[in-house]
Amino acid sequence: MAEKNAVVLLSGGLDSATTLGIAVAEGFAIYALSFDYGQRHQREIEAAAALAKHYRVARHVTQHIDLRAFGGSALTADIAVPKDALKTQNTKHKTQNGVEEIPITYVPARNTIFLSFALGFAETSGAFDIFLGVNAVDYSGYPDCRPEFVEAFERVANLGTKAGVEAAAGGKGGAFRIHAPLIRMSKAEIIRKGLELGVPYGLTHSCYDPTLEGKSCGHCDSCLLRLAGFREAGTRDPVAYLE
Repeated sequence: MAEKNAVVLLSGGLDSATTLGIAVAEGFAIYALSFDYGQRHQREIEAAAALAKHYRVARHVTQHIDLRAFGGSALTADIAVPKDALKTQNTKHKTQNGVEEIPITYVPARNTIFLSFALGFAETSGAFDIFLGVNAVDYSGYPDCRPEFVEAFERVANLGTKAGVEAAAGGKGGAFRIHAPLIRMSKAEIIRKGLELGVPYGLTHSCYDPTLEGKSCGHCDSCLLRLAGFREAGTRDPVAYLE
């Protein structure tokens, strides 16, 4: 029996599925949180539901918010998703004046928004552990996937909640911990870890621009990073691609 509750941000992608598998292996009772935020690739919502069912989580909430109201991203506005941008860049985006260029698939403040919801969910679920699958090695250059961001949000969590304030005063609360177990792993290392844990990658979805039938395009940043990870891990990606 799990002794502790944990909130896991579950997008339905490869990284969040692996993170869920890690949290389960560590003995947590899982409260999974997914978002229908108006994203172009809403197929991932179905994937998240399938993963939650597979792991028999204690509770799965899909929160509806509309980030299309702000736009500013190829995932939430009528902007084309870049294709094959990483093929000539060794899976890294180019830099300008030494600063890595942030791609148009970045959704403004997305992880800050998601973690804020996760924190509220955790505080009402008796959970002091929050897991998210951000990665700072094989990733698309998003600023809210860096260790500095995760560490800063953990400080916010303990400063801005009733439970955190009570814990700091020696009361009945507890200290919130933000877990990012994949943050320093390569995509291949993530996949190997997931396979070791039995993560059902066939249920996951990563593509930013899938077909109406749900097939992955094989050309967006997310597909290219995923495919490269499976190749390096020496195994086949079980999801269906357009080509």
